This record gives sequence, structure tokens and C-alpha cells, in this order.
Amino acid sequence: MRSIWNGAISFGLVSIPIKLVNATESHSISFRQIHVNDGGRVRYRKVCELDGEEVPSAEIGKGYEEADGSIVPITDEDLAQLPLATAKTIEIMSFVPAEEIDPLQMDAAYYLAANGATAAKPYTLLREALKRSRKVAIAKYALRGRERLGMLRVVDDVIAMHGLLWPDEIRAPEGVAPDADVTVRDAELDLADALMATLGEVEMASLHDDYREAVEALIVAKSGGAFEPTEAVVEPSGGQVIDLMAALERSVRAAKASRGEADGEGEGEAEGEGEGAAEAEVTPIRRKARAGAGAGTRAGTGAAAPKAVGGKKSTAASAKKTAASAATKKKTTTAGGKSATGKSTSRTAKTTAKSTAKTAAAKKTGSGAAASAKKTAAPRKRTSA
Repeated sequence: MRSIWNGAISFGLVSIPIKLVNATESHSISFRQIHVNDGGRVRYRKVCELDGEEVPSAEIGKGYEEADGSIVPITDEDLAQLPLATAKTIEIMSFVPAEEIDPLQMDAAYYLAANGATAAKPYTLLREALKRSRKVAIAKYALRGRERLGMLRVVDDVIAMHGLLWPDEIRAPEGVAPDADVTVRDAELDLADALMATLGEVEMASLHDDYREAVEALIVAKSGGAFEPTEAVVEPSGGQVIDLMAALERSVRAAKASRGEADGEGEGEAEGEGEGAAEAEVTPIRRKARAGAGAGTRAGTGAAAPKAVGGKKSTAASAKKTAASAATKKKTTTAGGKSATGKSTSRTAKTTAKSTAKTAAAKKTGSGAAASAKKTAAPRKRTSA
């Protein structure tokens, strides 16, 4: 690998000659700008604003633009005269635990290679010291015209250096966190832990850029003239998540199904604990009849709204209790019916007796009136003179 910087590591009074090599590379596909009408290449030209002429790279220098728009020229000689101790040295300042470095500070990564045979012994000494201490080294170095902050650590048998942003270059996360006061329940955390455990770990070496491979296939197809565009299939996201518990449960089941695993025990209890769980069991419970208003009929036909059961209460106990209540009400209703029937029979007997007496009196009166009328209607016999 080609080195991009040569210098030395300053480790107290020990100096280790090293070469700086890029530890990463970009595999992204670059495109050129073209003229759509004829496919001609579109290039950028560096033109001076004063005379409008194109300027070659040899005549281009640096300059700092002030607030009023004026330019202050800065030459490479001016920068070389600055008292920069780290111009050719990676100066180690301290050793700290790796946990103290915020990943937000991480920048570009480099490999540090020993430069020459004399550098092998001190290079190995620093590497083994870092391994045994389980710490990282914080250092300053200069690259591309500016001083930078770095972190040295061991990767396999090589010392690697990560460029770090300066602490004042990290923005504070103000106004980024949710404003609403949200409470997370233990049941939700348990399901989140179950989902994390189900997803498990992944081998970083197995991850790759699917999009880049698709672009490469597109370029090959179009260059051969056999390209037929097709729309990408995008699975629906399901919209807004309303029930977090149900979404977590479905995620756990989907993750287990993708790994060919069966659902674990105890998920039914977790589902019962969640409010509005999508897979909750429903058991109908009969409604209690109101006293004195057709209790016997309602005990047999009226049913209350279904109630969600979490699996912990016994359904058999509830059914037994309901049957006992219905039997008691039926007995009460039957007793009430008998009492009402006895009273009704007594009243009917009294009414019949009164009606019979009246009928007899009416017959007696009628016969007397008929005899009187017969006597009056009989003709008188005349006497002869």
C-alpha cells in the first residue's frame, strides 16, 4: 500500500519512524456529468473572475476571504514557517481507556507501518504496551496543512490511528430528543429485550452493499443493450404504529420465523399484559339479571360484552359461578309464581260465590213478578141480569 505521510511517533524519548497508510477505501460508483442531447462530457473549468480566462493548476494558490469579501493570500511558505511541532511527528500525549472516547469523534482511519528495520523494535514495544494496558493513546499530528487529534490502538498486529474531531467540533444534541414525557413499561422493555435476543449477532464480514451491486448490474446490462427497467418491489410499512406491544410481539415472531425457530413459551402472558393486544383470547360471560323484572328469562338469554382474558383466571370457575347464580334466581322466580297463583285462586272463588247469590235473588224476584202479571191479566166473569 502506498504511504501518504512519512514521519515518526514520539513516545516519550523514544522515536519510532513510521509510514501513514490509508486503512479504508471507498467502493462507491462515480458518475460523470454528460450532455443529455448528445452524450458529450461536461467538464468544469477554473476561470478567474477578473479576466474571465481559464487558470492552470500551477497558477492556483490559497487565500482567506474576510468578512468584507477581500482575499488575503496565504502561501505554502507562510504555513511552513509556523511553529508546528507535529509537522512530521505523531506526538503521544496520554493513554486513556478506550471507553472514554466518544464514537462521535471518530474520523478517518490509518495504519501505521514501521519505516525501516530500526523501527521494528520500538514499534513492537509500543504495540505490546497498548495490548497489555488495554488502553489507547491520544496524540496530535499534522496532515494536509492542519493539526489534528488522533487515537492509536492495536488492530491484530498493527498499530492503527483514528483521526478524531476536536471536542469543540461536536455539536450538543439540543432539541433532538422527544419533547413529550413518555413512560416505558417493564412489559415493553421485556419484549424489546426478547426482540434483541432473537435478532442475535451478525458477522460484520457478511455485510455488503446491495445497492452498489445493483448499480454495477445495471451498468453491465445497459452496456450490452439488454436492459429492461423494472419497478422495485417495496413492502408496505404498515403505516403508523398504534399498539407498540402488538408491534413488538409481531416483530419477535417474525424474527423467530426468519430463523426457523418456534415461538417460545411465555409469550401468551406477555400478550395478555399488553393493552389492546391483537392476539388476546375472548371468553363470553353471562350478564347478571336485574331483580324483579323477568329475572328467569334474562338469566338464560342475556350475555354481557366479551371480556379479554389474560390466561391467568380460570374460565371454568367463572362458568360455575354463573350457573349457580342462574339456579338461585330461577328458584326465587318459581316461588314467587306459586304465591301469586294462590292469591289469584282465592279471589276467583269469592267472586264466583257473590255472582251465584245475585243470580238466585234475581230468579226469585223474576218468578214473583210473573205470578202477579198472570193474576192481573185473567178476565173477569160477567153475571147475567
